Amino acid sequence: MANIDKQAVLFEDLGAMPYQAAWDYQERLLKENVRRKTEYRIQNTEAGSVEPGEGAAHHLPLTTHHLLFVEHPPVYTLGKSGDMANVLISEEERVARNIEFFASNRGGDITFHGPRQLVGYPIFDLERFYTDIGKYLRNLEEVFILTMAEYGLKGERSSGETGVWMDAAIPGAARKICAMGIRCSRWVTMHGFAFNVNTDLSYFDYIIPCGIRNKQVTSLQKELGYTLDMEEVKAKVKANFEKVFNISLSE
Repeated sequence: MANIDKQAVLFEDLGAMPYQAAWDYQERLLKENVRRKTEYRIQNTEAGSVEPGEGAAHHLPLTTHHLLFVEHPPVYTLGKSGDMANVLISEEERVARNIEFFASNRGGDITFHGPRQLVGYPIFDLERFYTDIGKYLRNLEEVFILTMAEYGLKGERSSGETGVWMDAAIPGAARKICAMGIRCSRWVTMHGFAFNVNTDLSYFDYIIPCGIRNKQVTSLQKELGYTLDMEEVKAKVKANFEKVFNISLSE
């Protein structure tokens, strides 16, 4: 269902926003797109112009793609397949440190979101791109591999593990710089990525990130040895989204 034309995507930088508020906003955007798709299917099936489940490129509802950027206050989120054993901090200590916790409906295990980390939530209708979750995740990874290359860093994929790494195949040296976890309903995505830019990595000491033992986490700041301009990083990520997904971002 590929479309050679560029898809229009609405971009919003939400700034600093609590995790629950951003989650609720994503849910509203996803549900509106799913509602449009459901109504479209019903109307066209009744009219006899589209068979149930059919999704030819010229028979698609008018859904709206969104890309949201945000920074969250300190929060741990656990994916729907996650294991609480990967949370190493007690609830009492977590509360004392002012770190929130949410069991999320995304894929993946435990991760951390916090200030100076670029979190992004694409609300994409994949029927307008391709109905292939694996390809979608590989393309998300490619956005950050390209962004890292602009800073002279080699981002890599790790076999069997989603996200972007450095020295992925070197035992003891592998370190994750961008975590990913998504949800998809009727081919509409939500949740997304967390890219460690100037992130305080000490928060990861209290979890087993993504449930993967004996591997580290890192950030652009740690690898480069200086504090990065968040707006500059955002601009590069946006440009690489446009390149990889063949989209046009507008506010």
